Amino acid sequence: MQPLISILIPCYNAEPWLAETLESALAQTWPRKEIIVVDDGSSDRSLEIARRFESDGIRIISQENRGACAARNRAFRESTGEYIQYLDADDLLARDKIERQMAQLSREHGNCVVAGEWAKFYKKPSEAEFTPEPLWANRDPIDWLATAWQNNWMMNPGVWLVPRPIAETAGPWNESLPSNPDDDGEYFCRVLLASQGIRFCWGAKAYYRTGLSGSLSRGQSDRSKMSRFYSLELCAQHLLAVEDSPRTRQACANRFQRFFYEVYPDIPDICTRAEQRVRELGGSEVQPVIGAKLKPLCAVLGWRRAKKVQKLAYRLGLNNRD
Repeated sequence: MQPLISILIPCYNAEPWLAETLESALAQTWPRKEIIVVDDGSSDRSLEIARRFESDGIRIISQENRGACAARNRAFRESTGEYIQYLDADDLLARDKIERQMAQLSREHGNCVVAGEWAKFYKKPSEAEFTPEPLWANRDPIDWLATAWQNNWMMNPGVWLVPRPIAETAGPWNESLPSNPDDDGEYFCRVLLASQGIRFCWGAKAYYRTGLSGSLSRGQSDRSKMSRFYSLELCAQHLLAVEDSPRTRQACANRFQRFFYEVYPDIPDICTRAEQRVRELGGSEVQPVIGAKLKPLCAVLGWRRAKKVQKLAYRLGLNNRD
């Protein structure tokens, strides 16, 4: 008998996109699958829309709002599949995504996770352009993480197909990291380190919807920024516990440096701690990304003062963001 795949979908106020996402899950050509949706206290019509798919065999669970990590953990606890596919309620999968990845795993003898291609789209998946990146390759876990963090590459959560034993070894999603666009980074850091390697499957495509109003990926609140810092701390701890070397320390330092550039001058305490972590890890040569509107100010005032002036202008409504 073919293995059972659990497609786990956390949902919060995804009314405009949820039906398309559920249709994407149902359309998977892998025949043995269970689809579990956990509605995390949505205040829109998401739960009503999800209920329409119960007749198709999708299991719907409703809970009070506790955050995306809690919804994913609930879905995992309720699941029974031998392989786990996480799918956000606004994203999509190609019809043969899981089937292709299962074929890849059938050729592997180690305890591996499998990734696939991914691309962003705004309104229609036909907009997505699948452009190869350095992470689109077979790699060992440490090399994958070091490459991603060193050069600021990423993967969408929907790309992964994870054997259940690896997910159980990695442990649950961290529910102490609320309102955080990098909660998936911390979780999959643990997943990859619990595996023996990453296998990349060409043609297994995931579609990542972007540009949504109120999306977690925007992460602009102080609470979100603080949570992201703690995610970086945890990720660094996870990686350095396995390999504390010049390449892993440099990769961690680069992440803290980029975070500092992004949030400065907000939350001075967190900015100071991020700078301190960069120094402790040996420094970083990552330079700030300076928008066209900020360049003239930087030339006169320097980057830090220019950022403070820019921030004040935003607060006074005197300028638009780059």
